[in-house]
Amino acid sequence: MEGTIIISTCPDGVTFFILQGLSSLGEKQMILFVILLLGYIVILGGNSMVIFVTLTDPKLDSPMYFFLANLSFVEMAFTTSSIPKMLSGFLSDVSIISVPGCFLQMHFFSQLSITVSAILTVMAYDRYVAICNPLHYTSIMTRPVQLLLITGAWVFSVVFTLPPAIIALLRPYCGPNVVKHGWCDLSSVRRLACADTSMDNIVSLSLAMVALLTPGSLILTSYALIGVSLARMAVTQRLKAFGTCSAHLTVVTISFSSVRIIVAVLYTALTPFLNPLIYSLRNKELQESIRRILTKRLLG
Repeated sequence: MEGTIIISTCPDGVTFFILQGLSSLGEKQMILFVILLLGYIVILGGNSMVIFVTLTDPKLDSPMYFFLANLSFVEMAFTTSSIPKMLSGFLSDVSIISVPGCFLQMHFFSQLSITVSAILTVMAYDRYVAICNPLHYTSIMTRPVQLLLITGAWVFSVVFTLPPAIIALLRPYCGPNVVKHGWCDLSSVRRLACADTSMDNIVSLSLAMVALLTPGSLILTSYALIGVSLARMAVTQRLKAFGTCSAHLTVVTISFSSVRIIVAVLYTALTPFLNPLIYSLRNKELQESIRRILTKRLLG
């Protein structure tokens, strides 16, 4: 990256990091800037609409929509943790972030991404109860239980993402200070530490594996049980039940199929961008609610 300032040695440690991001794209940066900006606007608009509709329409007062509103909120926060800084970096020669800002971004990006997976797990459990135990669904999925499940999703994400961020923060950083990523990615920042981080890598990898495999395993288990229950149903019941799960399955597939750098950038914007569209397109109640609200607003 031409013109980048690299701190080679500094007794007191670095005071800021430089986010290299996708600077190698040259003039194509502006194309990506426009795409990300438009995507970010749609993410905020689409998810805000989902939250507003699900919380204000009495007809959508069910656990599924409560969880969907929480998912939309988390995805707005998740994209906001990284995309605005990436966008500002495209408009400047050097994208600088303070050390405290870097570690805050690092933690919230990791935590919110795990929170999304945890809420998707909660939604899979909700679908399991609705399909496999429909007669007791309302008595099981009460509002206190819903709040407990959402709280559990947040606690789960904090427990598995806060320790690696704290360990990384306590390491000395004396230079260089160029993060080869679009945001303060944990592994990219750790490489800049002036200390042995082999144990840090083991701790982070272990926690990350548990944080990723636990939701994935629970979701697979839920849908395995749902599949067994569907096999016992009549064709019409089976299609109706599958329709209630199709949107969630689509989002889960997208969420659990992303990797780093370019794909990670797409994941950061793609999943929150598609989620409100997927749930809206596959849910007639949500479509009708949005239509009613828009009509009411437009007609005064």
